[in-house]
Amino acid sequence: MYSFDGKAYDCPFDCFIDIIKGKWRTSILLALADGPVFFASLQRCLPGISAKVLTENLHVFERNGLITRTVHATVPPTVAYSLTDRGEKLIRVMQGINGWVDGFFGKPF
Repeated sequence: MYSFDGKAYDCPFDCFIDIIKGKWRTSILLALADGPVFFASLQRCLPGISAKVLTENLHVFERNGLITRTVHATVPPTVAYSLTDRGEKLIRVMQGINGWVDGFFGKPF
């Protein structure tokens, strides 16, 4: 049995799909792939995402152990997000799938 965000799955691939499904989820995860990113910077690198949607997705990832949230004691306070080991493993899977798609279909122009 597999679980993500309170939902149980019999199939690991179904669980994986639920983790990455949604308009912004893969973009958010890939934006965190190179290291910690402050909330405002993350929102700027994802044009069109609202603060509410970004926050909701970050909470889901944090709740499920894919990212960590670090509050910095600045004025005003700033918050940085980074991948956990579990999140980094997911990124490697996603990059592998991207490589497979590139090899199957050829890289886009």
